[in-house]
Amino acid sequence: MKFRPCIDIHQGKVKQIVGETLQPDPSRVVENFVSGHSPGYFASMYRDDGLTGGHIIMLGGGNEQAAEEALRAYPGGLQIGGGMNADNAARYLELGASHVIVTSYIFQDGKLNWDHLETIVSKIGKERLVIDLSCKERDGKYVVVTNQWRTFSDVEVNAANIAVLESYCDEFLVHAVDVEGKREGVQEKLAAQLAEWTTIPTTYAGGARSIEDLERFREITGGKLDITIGSALDIFGGDLPYREVVAFCRNGARR
Repeated sequence: MKFRPCIDIHQGKVKQIVGETLQPDPSRVVENFVSGHSPGYFASMYRDDGLTGGHIIMLGGGNEQAAEEALRAYPGGLQIGGGMNADNAARYLELGASHVIVTSYIFQDGKLNWDHLETIVSKIGKERLVIDLSCKERDGKYVVVTNQWRTFSDVEVNAANIAVLESYCDEFLVHAVDVEGKREGVQEKLAAQLAEWTTIPTTYAGGARSIEDLERFREITGGKLDITIGSALDIFGGDLPYREVVAFCRNGARR
């Protein structure tokens, strides 16, 4: 179980936002934290701490310059998502991203666009692609959501769909949208199912708020999934010490 760090960028600043409130009207966005540090500061910290496979997410337009700063600070160490498509993916890889993360480009009009998926794979290779399967629960099932997590697709997160999509990508990133940014604990059913169904590296995001949550997460997933934590960390205004999380995920014990 690895800790995957994050750098969420909104309006050019590193922020922690309740994801499902993200929308065009900025007055309705719920911000948990706005950092005074630059994206490059966090990227450098993750680099110095030897953390790999973290992700930069551009939340809306106008964040390209800030994201590029982070990529330059830690070349090859971070993935990037937010507006990725077949036309710009190669550029971000050239700027230093290890992978690009796609959601809306391949999930359009509520459906999986196979042409778009095959196009981006043909351009950058599956080994540089992460598919974001961020989802919400509906009728007891987890369904991929797009359009800033406001629109349900017709793609269920289940064993069959994961098995097919694994042949198109190197990793999955899965935000449990119902709890993301709310510090309410891990969505255990989803985490357990992902651990059972996936055979490629998969990062879970959403709800973790304590070392006890990490212990429980490791228990229910058998240590198979990686995890990312945002709002709960002290570096993002929370109570959970970043250093303790790094040590726990690296050594399997509290610092």
